[in-house]
Amino acid sequence: MLLKSSPLTSEEPPPFELKASLFTLTVLYLFKLDRVAIERHLTEKIKQAPSFFNNTPVVIDLEGLHESREGVDFIALYELLRGCGMVPVGIRNGNPKLQAVARLAGLPLLPESRSASPARKPEQRAEPVSARGLIVSHPVRSGQQIYAPNGDLIILGTVSAGAEIMADGHVHVYGLLRGRAQAGMKGDLEARIFCQGLEAELVSIAGRYRVSEQIGSGDWGKAAQIHLADDRLIIEHLTR
Repeated sequence: MLLKSSPLTSEEPPPFELKASLFTLTVLYLFKLDRVAIERHLTEKIKQAPSFFNNTPVVIDLEGLHESREGVDFIALYELLRGCGMVPVGIRNGNPKLQAVARLAGLPLLPESRSASPARKPEQRAEPVSARGLIVSHPVRSGQQIYAPNGDLIILGTVSAGAEIMADGHVHVYGLLRGRAQAGMKGDLEARIFCQGLEAELVSIAGRYRVSEQIGSGDWGKAAQIHLADDRLIIEHLTR
């Protein structure tokens, strides 16, 4: 028996609302479909930052991928990424044939990004972010995630392990930084991270990151600023 829907009335509140939004997504630039090699490299990345990739939405960029004689098994790729904890949300770029195969595998085609693939073009410096920042006047607990779009993020307290703070501009933590901190989310290479005590699980600027095991014992627990130089994350102590 078919269920009949009741007619909408002006007094009835809608059960949902659709709005355009902008999300920051991780992009996997695929250059060849070697399942063994992909799995080996992903395993190594995940070993460096076990929680960073867990349930991370990922867009697969096909600009650098060429068709092979055997074709591309996007279902196997999807399962591989899911097995590594990532959540593939779609593809972008690629030729029409690759796009058609991907869509058949359930991966939608997403609009092309304005940013260039690192394999094709030299990296462009993003414009500095100048909007007002977001101030959080309480500690950030484990499991919390705070993002400051188009500006700085200022935390007046400790960021616990398991928490994640992100900003398009700088990140300031006036307390211990024990969770994950990412500055320059839209590619601002001039962005910096400042904290009163560096005990982070991960720090990242414009996609370049270090995990806790890559932070030297001489820097651990110290007041520090973190910035990029020659595409490397540099940690400098702050004078208290």
